[in-house]
Amino acid sequence: MVAGWFATGAALCGLGVLLGAFGAHGLRARLTPELLATYEIGIRYHLSHGLGLFAVAWAMERWPSTWIGAAGWFFVAGITIFSGSLYLLSITGTRWLGAITPIGGVCFIAGWMALAVGALRNSG
Repeated sequence: MVAGWFATGAALCGLGVLLGAFGAHGLRARLTPELLATYEIGIRYHLSHGLGLFAVAWAMERWPSTWIGAAGWFFVAGITIFSGSLYLLSITGTRWLGAITPIGGVCFIAGWMALAVGALRNSG
């Protein structure tokens, strides 16, 4: 599963760069500065948690556990829910999407906590 988490992180980082370029070049003239800033927050969290999946792959190699695997799934869910809702909110202007964004944030927090627990429980 180490290679799987590494590949997922690489793919999601590549997608983040693609979406960032789309925002910078394709959306800049179409979105208000506020909506573009919202989109860019989605990109920032998308890329940083895509990189976090490399940490999951490394930790899975060193301390394989369900906690480490859970961290990876939480990061994927967070990117999908947090960043995805901000992308859609920015592009469509659909405000209710902002109500689900915090769920993705909780996924990010849970992912980092699961990673910490996995390391501490297995480093002994």
